[in-house]
Amino acid sequence: MEKMIERYAVIMAGGKGERFWPVSTSKHPKQLLALVGDTPLIAQAVDRLVGLIPPENVFVVTNACLIEATQAAAPMLPPENVVGEPIGRDTAAAVACGAALVAARDPDGVFAILTADQVMGDIDVFKDTLSDGMDLAEANEVLVTIGIQPTFPSTGFGYIESGDAFGGSEGTQFKRAVRFVEKPDAEMAQSYLDTGRFFWNSGMFIWSVPTLGKAFAAHCPEMKKLMDELTVFAERGEIFQGLEEMYPTLGKISIDYALMEKADNIVMACGTFAWDDVGSWSAMESHFPQDEAGNTLIGSCEQVDSKNNIVYSKDGHLTAVIGAENLVVVQADGVTLVCQKDKAQDIKKMVSKLLSSGSYQNLL
Repeated sequence: MEKMIERYAVIMAGGKGERFWPVSTSKHPKQLLALVGDTPLIAQAVDRLVGLIPPENVFVVTNACLIEATQAAAPMLPPENVVGEPIGRDTAAAVACGAALVAARDPDGVFAILTADQVMGDIDVFKDTLSDGMDLAEANEVLVTIGIQPTFPSTGFGYIESGDAFGGSEGTQFKRAVRFVEKPDAEMAQSYLDTGRFFWNSGMFIWSVPTLGKAFAAHCPEMKKLMDELTVFAERGEIFQGLEEMYPTLGKISIDYALMEKADNIVMACGTFAWDDVGSWSAMESHFPQDEAGNTLIGSCEQVDSKNNIVYSKDGHLTAVIGAENLVVVQADGVTLVCQKDKAQDIKKMVSKLLSSGSYQNLL
């Protein structure tokens, strides 16, 4: 009788969400917040898998200091499935860690790499896409990524250029991935849309343990070594000891640079479900209603003669805006943030400045 290959998911939840400061902080980052919806983003990421992957097969890779908070935010998971990295080493290391957790359970397992800070609609379509991608990764030695059909020329997302169709699935469409490109300027983003070949890079992947291992061996041997050695630790129930021993000497590299921009066996699933990576305060305009002047007001907010602002006020604190235009105004936890809306991506620079000053650690 042919062996049934188990299916798993690894949710990466190690980000700090600095572009959502001051609401998102290192001790309580955005994946633990209910920024959009009624539950924390990490809980939403787990709930989307119900009926497709059982909770015992879902792992979360986060920061060591966030293990307890993540367990509390996602109580549907077995506590031992939440694993914390002692230091951040970017997404390639997180993927290798997740692969080791899966490999310790099943050396042939197929698993998805997902992130904890995305918001999706059309959940049934998402599940079908994930399921079809797992079918493909089980039957073929391919690295599957999910590209999102773009709805506007975004300058905030990376893109995947697609090529010829792959396979003949009646459900999800699959195409060869030609190349990955960084976030473009407005003119380039529009040119990508005009071709019809470019999709948003969702940062979601699907592969089998053996296929990922081969790809790491060919393109990033350091991550293959990490994956293999952590698998041994995980098999002994000592994954935390392995992370403590191996992470300090690792270089920082993303999974895109380590693998996806080098491999030649990448297939893209065409995602047609609603998707947003909720990357900065500007994303709130897509998830909350605007008033007649185009203001997005979240919490206790009032405005006079103002338009096209995003105003967020926490814990009943009234934030009033007069005569302002195209601003992000955030009041939270004793901090007031004001910035031009088109500078929302630069909030991370302010966090770095405050951190280097040594005077505001309690607010970061």
